[in-house]
Amino acid sequence: MTEENYAFILLCDEKWWNKLCEHNRKNQNKTHSFVRRNLRGPLKAEKLLFYVKSPVKQIRGTADFVERVAGDSEKLWRKYGSETCLENFKEYQGFLHGSEKATFIRFKNFRELENPIPAKTMKKVLGVLKVPRGGKYINRETTEQLAV
Repeated sequence: MTEENYAFILLCDEKWWNKLCEHNRKNQNKTHSFVRRNLRGPLKAEKLLFYVKSPVKQIRGTADFVERVAGDSEKLWRKYGSETCLENFKEYQGFLHGSEKATFIRFKNFRELENPIPAKTMKKVLGVLKVPRGGKYINRETTEQLAV
């Protein structure tokens, strides 16, 4: 892994952020999975930063990246579904909107930030107001400037 790909910013809706936090409280010290439709997400990173989209517009949490597993959505659910904040296969299918491919971004040591990082700070450090929908790699220095 290069220093350029030290951390990856993942975007999520407030609804899924809240479910992820609840799931973590019930399953602390375990590996979790963040589900993405289709085949996308980080290939390599040390850290994940969770950016909660509008209206929140803050980095609200961090975790240690384990791996990205992508492929057939049903096979992935059978193997990793219990690591997600989704309650059952039906909810998972609804989330995927019919996509036969999915990506599970596996991580551990998830924590909510006591002092979330606002979009204003992100703009100052990253030089962009919006994080791309697919996420964004950032280097170690930038991660440290965000004070994560």
